[in-house]
Amino acid sequence: MSIRFQIAAIIFMMVNAVAFGIGIVPVLLIPSLANNGFETIPAVVIASLVVSAPLSWFIAPRLRARYWRTHTR
Repeated sequence: MSIRFQIAAIIFMMVNAVAFGIGIVPVLLIPSLANNGFETIPAVVIASLVVSAPLSWFIAPRLRARYWRTHTR
């Protein structure tokens, strides 16, 4: 396993929790979505899992890099 994959696997659950939180708030606040909770909440769970994998893969090299922005002295 590459270092990037290991870091991505570690931060996957944290990214998933944030993505789920961002997705569930509108579902619970909008009454038309809240009435259809049996359909929308599983959709939010699946969408957060799908979105979390590429996001954690994108974030992983930035956690490994010493300076991921241009560093000027």
